[in-house]
Amino acid sequence: MNIYGNVVSEHPARKGDQQLGVLFDEGKVRKRREWRGLKDTLYDYWRWLGIYVILIKFIAKPRNIKGFFRYRWMANYLFVPHMLDKFTMGLRDEPLRIVHTAMDFVVQDVASSIDNVFRGDRRTGNDTEYSSHCVLTDENAMTAFMMGFKNAKAILREVPTMFITNLLNQNSVTHYLDVAQSVGIPGDVCPMPEAEAGISIDDDYGVLGSCAVQVNTTCDGSLMGNGVIAKRLEREYGIPTFQLLAPMRHREDDVQDYAAEDIKKAIAFVEEHTGDKWDWDHYFECAQRVNDATRKRLAWLEINSTAYPQFVGAPFSLYNDTNYMGNCGRSPLFPPVDKKILELAERGYKNKTMMAPEYRHRCIIWGVQPQYVIDMLNWMVHCWGVVPLTDMLSMVNTRMIAEEDTPENREQAYYDMAWLNENMIMRNRTHGGYKVLVDELWKFCDILNADMVMLWEHMSCKALDGMHGQFEEQARQRGVHLVWVCHDLCDPRVYSRQAIRQQFNDYMRTVMREEPLDPSIEILTDNDAF
Repeated sequence: MNIYGNVVSEHPARKGDQQLGVLFDEGKVRKRREWRGLKDTLYDYWRWLGIYVILIKFIAKPRNIKGFFRYRWMANYLFVPHMLDKFTMGLRDEPLRIVHTAMDFVVQDVASSIDNVFRGDRRTGNDTEYSSHCVLTDENAMTAFMMGFKNAKAILREVPTMFITNLLNQNSVTHYLDVAQSVGIPGDVCPMPEAEAGISIDDDYGVLGSCAVQVNTTCDGSLMGNGVIAKRLEREYGIPTFQLLAPMRHREDDVQDYAAEDIKKAIAFVEEHTGDKWDWDHYFECAQRVNDATRKRLAWLEINSTAYPQFVGAPFSLYNDTNYMGNCGRSPLFPPVDKKILELAERGYKNKTMMAPEYRHRCIIWGVQPQYVIDMLNWMVHCWGVVPLTDMLSMVNTRMIAEEDTPENREQAYYDMAWLNENMIMRNRTHGGYKVLVDELWKFCDILNADMVMLWEHMSCKALDGMHGQFEEQARQRGVHLVWVCHDLCDPRVYSRQAIRQQFNDYMRTVMREEPLDPSIEILTDNDAF
């Protein structure tokens, strides 16, 4: 502790001994790789080379080379190593290893997802037998309804096409936004579903699958985008589409029967079009993995409630998104990664490892984060000593679902799958009223010992912005520092990266009366960078 009561690193000579700004060349590219001491530099470089191995193995397949030249969005994947560098900047010891363990596996999972798309895609691999067992699944859908299908494969083609590319290159979706608006879609719609609709209008998705399942889990903008995509799937490609509906009042008991019945209908739809039958043994194997992932996530958050948090920021969020929603227990590859992350987090806590020389504030990140400046949370730690303990999209289901195969649990399983669908990463906070969006935030502040909240004000997200006043009033009553930061999710032309960071800079300087830990990264001229 320093004289102000803030936690200070026990190894100050190893963290903060150099200004991270010297690594930037006008914020666009790195002048050199970061020196982290011999052990950590070698580890980081080895994992950095491992990313290239994943990319080389992926592109070595002829169908993937064909896909690279067919689809506009594929060029963004040249920037994968740079994205990883953003997440690891300034890190040492266990936090460095946690980020690489989590994010390197996410890279591997995304590469596998794209490979699956191109395998069945009529324009590239055209594996018709494989495609006949594929189900196109909405990016915003929990894949819980696929947990009992041992052979049918869920294909989330929108994730690598739009979601991930915007993490890699801030300008990756601006073309598709312009395409959507050129046919009359309003510009004030959330840019995520608008870009997804633009990709479909531009005919830039892979074409595969025996059927598709869409959901209503996010917002009206998402329903708009789904309508455009569904029309193309059904009318031009002959791929039937099922609309899986989650109740708006998802925390109320009286809607759960309806939700469970719709899960049954979705399963019957998949069985009809793929020819695959529901396997209860396989379902309960997946259920066990879902519960294991939930227990690990709670353990990570428990460590983050201490003075020495370990797994924080965007890597926590992105790994949780991939595991909780995209995987939903279906892959046996995730539990060993979860276990490794927990071991590293426990070791880091025991060693009192820190990510910066000083922790001034403990912050919860609320709202929907901007895709194109995803490394900002790591920047907050090193520039201002503000630790992002967790984010809204990671505070998801904590229930254990039925994992033992009994007649009673087979019926309960439909309710469990419905509950998971209702509690996908965005919907569980933006639907259900102020209790889930506002009241529970303060509970998390107490649990995680947070004194600050950074609230993303996504301009096109009406559900969250409508409660601006309630957040302000209740934060004052509780003595919690509340920082509003505006952005437009996927479109950097509205708020640039530095404009987003500057809002946080201004708050820290004018309201908190503090100086940055590392002044060299307070302003980064990276507005024209990828």
